[in-house]
Amino acid sequence: MARQDLEPERTHPVDEVLPFGRMSAVALQHVASMYAGVAAPPLIIGAAVGLSPARLTALLAAALFIAGIATLLQTLGVWRIGSRLPFVNGVSFATVSPVLAVVEAKRGAALPLIFGSTIVAGLCCFLAAPLFCRLVRFFPPVVSGTVITLIGVSLLPVAGNWAQGGNAQAAGYGSPTNLGLAAFTLLAVLLLNRFLRGFAQRIAILFGLLAGTLAAIPFGKVDPHALTSLPVFALPHPFAFGAPRFEAASIISMLVVMVVSMTESTADMIALGEVVERPADDRTIAAGLRADGLATAFGGVFNGFICSAFAQNIGLVALTKIRSRFVVALGGGFLIVMGLLPAVGGLVSLVPQPVLGGAGVVLFGTVAVAGVRTLGKADLSVGSNALIVAVSLAFGLFPIAYPSFYHAFPQQIGTVLSSGISAGCLAAIVLNLLFNHLGRRRADAPVPGAAPTAPAAAPVH
Repeated sequence: MARQDLEPERTHPVDEVLPFGRMSAVALQHVASMYAGVAAPPLIIGAAVGLSPARLTALLAAALFIAGIATLLQTLGVWRIGSRLPFVNGVSFATVSPVLAVVEAKRGAALPLIFGSTIVAGLCCFLAAPLFCRLVRFFPPVVSGTVITLIGVSLLPVAGNWAQGGNAQAAGYGSPTNLGLAAFTLLAVLLLNRFLRGFAQRIAILFGLLAGTLAAIPFGKVDPHALTSLPVFALPHPFAFGAPRFEAASIISMLVVMVVSMTESTADMIALGEVVERPADDRTIAAGLRADGLATAFGGVFNGFICSAFAQNIGLVALTKIRSRFVVALGGGFLIVMGLLPAVGGLVSLVPQPVLGGAGVVLFGTVAVAGVRTLGKADLSVGSNALIVAVSLAFGLFPIAYPSFYHAFPQQIGTVLSSGISAGCLAAIVLNLLFNHLGRRRADAPVPGAAPTAPAAAPVH
C-alpha cells in the first residue's frame, strides 16, 4: 500500500476550525468590512420614512440581526440551506431604490407594505433556487453590469440629499455648514484610503464617518441625548412597524430586486469558490440561494430587508488567506449580538446626515464603478449589446432624473417603473432575451455578451 494511502485525509481550509483568539480577530475584520454597508440601507429608508431616533435604531438593529442570521445560514448550513462557504450576507443596496419609490407613493403606510413584499420575495427565492441556478446564462455581464451600474447611479442623488441635510423642509438645508461637513468627510475618506494600508485601509469609510461626526459636534449636529432612552438589551419584535400588507406593484418591485440579488449572490459564490479552491457547483449555488431566500423572508417578519452577498468580504478572504467558514460564522454571531444591543445601532444613528452624504459619494460611487467594470467583461463591440446597455440605462435614468416621469401611469405600474433599478433591470432582461436568445441561432453559436463561465462579480456594498 502506498504511503500516501496511510496518511489521514487533511481537512479542507474551508472546514478548518482555528484557535478562538485568531478566529475572533479575523471575524471582527469581516464585521468591520461590511458594517457600513449593512447600516446604510436602513439609514436611507428610515430617514425617508421619517422615523424617530428610537424607531430608526430598531430598524438598524434588525438589519444587523438579520445579517447575522443570514451569515450563519450560509456558513454553517442546515439541510440543503446554505453554501457552507465563508460567505457574508446582509441587506442588499439594490433594495433601497424601489423601497424609496414605495415610500414616495405610500408615505406613512410604506413599511408594512415593504415588509409584506419582502416576505413574498424571500419565499419565491427559496422555491426558485434550484431553477435559478440553471438560468444564469440569461444574466450575462451585459445585463448584470447594467443593473449594478444603475444601483450606484440611483443612490448618488441620495448622497447629495444627505450632504445638504437630508430634509429639504428643515432649516439650514444646503447650508455651507452642511456641505462643508460633507466635503470634510469625503476628503477624510479619500486621504485615509490614500495613506492607510492593509485592514485599516479597508475600513477607511468608518474612520471617515468617525472623523466627520467629531467635526460636526461643535456645530451642534450631534445629539447624544438620544442614546439615554435606548435599552441596553432588546429582542427584535416581529412586525414592529405594523402587520404586513401585500400589493401587486410593490411585490413586483421586490421580486425584481430579489432576482438582482440572486444574480449577485450566484456570482459571488462562484468567485468565492475559486478563491477558497472549493468550486461552487449547482447544488452549492442552489443551497446558497435558499439561505438568501429564507433569511429575506425571516427579515420581512423581523423588520429587515432583502439579503444578498457582500462582495468586499470575498476580497478580505483572498487578502488574509484565511478560508475557514467558521471564522465568518463567528462574525455572524457578532452581528447578532450587535443587533440585540440597541445602543450599538444608536451610535450609528448619531452620525449626521451631511457626514453620511460625504461618505455616500464614495460608497455609492463605488457600486457604480463596479457595474462599469462588469460591463467591461461584455462584448460591447457587438451592436446588440451596445443597444441593450444604452436603452436599459435610459430606462433606468429617466425616473432618477425626472422622479415624476411616470406620473400619468396607473399607480401600480408607476410604482414599479419609478424605481430606476427596477425599470432598468426589466429593460435589460427583455432586451437581452430579444437580441441574444430569441430568433434563429445555430445551436453551437456563442451568445453575445454572455459570460464564458459565470456572471460577473456583485457590487461592493
